[in-house]
Amino acid sequence: MARREETEQETEAPPPAGGPTTALGVGMVGYAFMGAAHSQGWRTTGHVFDLPVRPALAAICGRDRTAVEAAAARHGWAAAETDWRALIARDDVQLVDICTPGDSHAEIAIAALEAGKHVLCEKPLANTVAEAEAMAAAAERAAARGQVAIVGFNYRKVPAITYARSLIAEGRLGTLRHVRATYLQDWLVDPGSPLTWRLEREHAGSGALGDLGAHIVDLAQYLAGELLVGVSAVSETFVRERPVLAGTTAGLTGAAGGATRGAVTVDDAALFTGRLASGALASFEATRMAAGRKNALRLEINGERGSIAFDLERLNELSFHDHTEPAASAGFRRILVTEPEHPYLEAWWPPGHGLGYEHTFVHQARDVVRTIADGTPPVPSFADGLQVQRVLAAVEESAAKNSVLTPVPL
Repeated sequence: MARREETEQETEAPPPAGGPTTALGVGMVGYAFMGAAHSQGWRTTGHVFDLPVRPALAAICGRDRTAVEAAAARHGWAAAETDWRALIARDDVQLVDICTPGDSHAEIAIAALEAGKHVLCEKPLANTVAEAEAMAAAAERAAARGQVAIVGFNYRKVPAITYARSLIAEGRLGTLRHVRATYLQDWLVDPGSPLTWRLEREHAGSGALGDLGAHIVDLAQYLAGELLVGVSAVSETFVRERPVLAGTTAGLTGAAGGATRGAVTVDDAALFTGRLASGALASFEATRMAAGRKNALRLEINGERGSIAFDLERLNELSFHDHTEPAASAGFRRILVTEPEHPYLEAWWPPGHGLGYEHTFVHQARDVVRTIADGTPPVPSFADGLQVQRVLAAVEESAAKNSVLTPVPL
């Protein structure tokens, strides 16, 4: 496809002459942060990439009629529903995109698959291993009917990360020794930040571990091309009660001065080490309490022949060290991942014109559409999501055992 010289409108429009005429009707459940990001992806991908079928934003679903209708108008959805069951039942919906809190993932995804729909589900796949296992089993049954089930690990779609995966798979690092992964945010540093569903176990499953840790666990395994086989962890909840916004009733407690507070029932931070199947060692840190860090996802992989490092805050760049070069001139060098030969970049801008966070969802939508049209195995699959869920559960189990120490007198 020729590189674009001008920007294009990001609203739904009829396909261009000679373009795809078959539509893939998308129905999305959820309309907040992730809903907006996914809407951007579905709305844009057909204007950027040559696709075998055209995504059509058929319907968006949320419980608040006024809010979901406003989201439909803002993001370009043709219709709004207030019951996800009604959305699944629509004849113009062939794919159900799930952007809800984790406690509803399993019910919606399984129902959609059993109704014959394709499914894209946000990470983490579920709140428990049992739920993830049921989802993976439903996806396997659906695959026999030609349906696709994909989990939304969008950071795999950063061109620099996809390119790093290809370099590692080619053997440019040789045998892997270390994987280091951190994901740091600071939006909970203020103890006055209100209680949200992300801080309640019954809705979120876990805290920073599932919200951020799921991403870096998936990326570590994706880049290394192998799975974690053991972990050792610690975790902590630094602020155990937070103010409750009006209209919220879960976990309420009284407080001095009549203020209402609710219990935080998930972790604020989790640190753990791991071992990959090959014997390579890995370390992970996920926290929403790192003052000054807004969305700091960093990865480094060291091998016998070289190293690769990535920083999401510089997402168009990859640092690469070739340890086979003479020491006098060797060192980390910056690769600007904006060439048309790099993953996903053939359809975007001239070299040096960088992409951003939102483009990961455009790339994700492209891959989902092509997977459905081509009949290729889904990647990342619900089985991949289940594997990450098992790692998260092992981290929580380990942290529970390691969190309390009995002081030993000196």
